[in-house]
Amino acid sequence: MAEARAIAEKIVANVERVIVGKRREVELAVMALMCGGHVLIEDVPGVGKTMLARSIARSTGCIFRRIQFTPDLLPTDVTGVSVYNQKTGDFEYRPGPVMAQILLADEINRATPKAQSALLEAMEERQVTVDGTTRAVPHPFMVLATQNPIEYEGTFPLPEAQLDRFLMRIHLGYPSAEDEVVIMNRQQHVHPVEALEQVSEAPEILALQEAVKDIYVDPLVKQYTATLVEATRQHEAVFLGASPRGSLSLYRTSQARALLEGRDYVLPDDAKALASSVLGHRVIVSPAARLKGVTAEEVVTQCLEMVPVPGVRARRSP
Repeated sequence: MAEARAIAEKIVANVERVIVGKRREVELAVMALMCGGHVLIEDVPGVGKTMLARSIARSTGCIFRRIQFTPDLLPTDVTGVSVYNQKTGDFEYRPGPVMAQILLADEINRATPKAQSALLEAMEERQVTVDGTTRAVPHPFMVLATQNPIEYEGTFPLPEAQLDRFLMRIHLGYPSAEDEVVIMNRQQHVHPVEALEQVSEAPEILALQEAVKDIYVDPLVKQYTATLVEATRQHEAVFLGASPRGSLSLYRTSQARALLEGRDYVLPDDAKALASSVLGHRVIVSPAARLKGVTAEEVVTQCLEMVPVPGVRARRSP
């Protein structure tokens, strides 16, 4: 476990050389990598969404590809296409950008739903089907998608089925004035991401993902996680609560957080700390509640306050 934690900490520290003053957000992104999940980075332009994805790819030495989502993007521009070879007389598969280990889906909500859906199979089944032939994507595989929550003109909101496939949603936010000065100094001559060194390899990431699965989760903590997710479905302001995939996501990310903090067991505090990022985008507030200004994050916060935290279980005497 100590070796796995050291790898994760090296990646976090390396990414922080580019993303300044956003330790929690960087840790969340690395936790998603540790879980083999995908991240939706939602924020205004210019706060480092793309740089976060590039920094993680450079730090891990993984194959990195970028797709700029636009209204005229076709599904084959994502998955690849079969092209007829006149010399051999056969169709040859030319892989698309999805055949990468870390994929940046930039401004994902600018593409049509048809193009967005090209990612669904890859995100969940880790494979793509082109012309009836199924091909596995490389491992590890992670999608980092970005979108601007402010500008809605010319965009297509992500459907619930696709939102649910993201392990978590991250908001970077603006840096402080002090951090902004640090960013200026670091970019005086060259962007830090260009000089970023690789600190791990793809096989180490796969081993890290296996180490996360070995973190112990007490049955009481599992029940707490399930009850918390159930509370989002029963909330009066909710039209659609978090899915069972949300429970699994909160369960797995809690294990990753415990490992990152040097523990071989999960605490209820792990689930509480991650609930907003993991469940917030899975909760759909009812139209009536939305008119009153209720947000999904507020619903998750209220559920955390309502659900009792399990107490410490007394150890049996030997």
